Amino acid sequence: MVTGSCYLLTGDTGEQILVDLGMFQEREDLSKLNYEPFLFDSAKIAGVLVTHAHLDHTGRLPMLVKSGYKGKIYMTKATRMLTALVLADAAKVAVENSGKIFHAEISPTPFNKGGDERMGFFSKVGKKDFGSEGILYTEEDVDKLLEQIEVVEYDQVFSIGGFTVVFRDAGHILGSGSIEVSDAACKKIVFSGDLGNTPEDMIRPTEQVKKAEYVVMESTYGDRLHKEEDPSVVLQEEINEVEKNGGVLLIPSFSIERAQELLHRINHLKNEKKIDEGTKVFLDSPMAIRATEIFRRSSELYNSELTKELKTDDPFGFPGLAMTASAEESRGILLSSAPKVIISGSGMMHGGRVLHHAINYLADTKTRLLLVGYQAPGTLGRRLLDGEKKVMIYNQEIVVAANVREVETMSCHADQKKLLHWLGQIKDVQLVFLTHGEDEARRALGEKIKEEIGLKDVVLPILNEIVEF
Repeated sequence: MVTGSCYLLTGDTGEQILVDLGMFQEREDLSKLNYEPFLFDSAKIAGVLVTHAHLDHTGRLPMLVKSGYKGKIYMTKATRMLTALVLADAAKVAVENSGKIFHAEISPTPFNKGGDERMGFFSKVGKKDFGSEGILYTEEDVDKLLEQIEVVEYDQVFSIGGFTVVFRDAGHILGSGSIEVSDAACKKIVFSGDLGNTPEDMIRPTEQVKKAEYVVMESTYGDRLHKEEDPSVVLQEEINEVEKNGGVLLIPSFSIERAQELLHRINHLKNEKKIDEGTKVFLDSPMAIRATEIFRRSSELYNSELTKELKTDDPFGFPGLAMTASAEESRGILLSSAPKVIISGSGMMHGGRVLHHAINYLADTKTRLLLVGYQAPGTLGRRLLDGEKKVMIYNQEIVVAANVREVETMSCHADQKKLLHWLGQIKDVQLVFLTHGEDEARRALGEKIKEEIGLKDVVLPILNEIVEF
């Protein structure tokens, strides 16, 4: 599966390190796993390493602290800022929706002020199966977690017991890292985290790992290549189309990285007069708005092009941009005349404000729906991409008349070719574990690794499997 990332590494002396502790998302059958007890003793863990801030890598961390973990949680500065944002929002949404029973893609939570990404914390099974009101953790639990975070720099070598650790820039999102862990015998295991689709629009390229005996590697796009297309050209075409027909361009977007990249590219299109300066653009996501401010404060992580641009321009601001933080402002978008662009969470349409816009606009032939990231099986975004013409949202049947288009090259994940390139540059690899991918993607990437890199020991682990090496 793609979500719920978590690895427990145990050394010869029994010392343990936890790498990530993410939320299971999107699918109802997976969301139940968030409520399962840990199969390890939290109090015995020597340290926790976090690759990046996405909820599927950080979403269960507050539960670790609640279960007795008192040690440090290591991550980069940008990851800490974004993790604080992501987990606080997740806790707030959970409390707001306590006692409600819903399935995000069918009948998500009612609209409420301040909410953003609806993560599917409550399944149809009902709260009685999951403890007090079905809440995994509160904002107070998140605050306790934040006190245990220790910020580390890229390429900084530090120790956790008998392990030596270093973070490398994964180029996935702001602050993301691949993590190298060495034991006393200098054997090294690398956890790729999520690898970026280098070169990215805004952040620095993926830093190459030079040497390791063992590799735990993501495989989200392990079975495909991203299309050869320019995302800015696709954006221009879609915006020009609604400018011509007086319609709406609806873009479901992840709040971190993707929303900021969309703003950056639209800024360029307006500066270059490729779209009308007066075309209204709404960033309708409280989390994305706050994440944009974190991006503004993290210029040291920009790539060279964005660093140069920053001297003369605001990369995330332009005429016609409105950031609608409140629910009232969000509802007001409906009253704004077209043409207009609405960027709204969530990225896979499994919850969030985008569903209200979907109800309002999907039945209109003048609407354009642009999907700009990975759409997990079973999500509303995936079903629309697959061509469904009738969907249920808030228990309403919506006839889909909008034009649906996907742009894969805005993905923050490396495709098969780039995954193979990253792995192929690591010397002395003996064993590879393919994780964070659907089975079809993992199998396809595994075969390519054997054929093109010549590594024969490729493991496709299953949940809770223990491997000794």
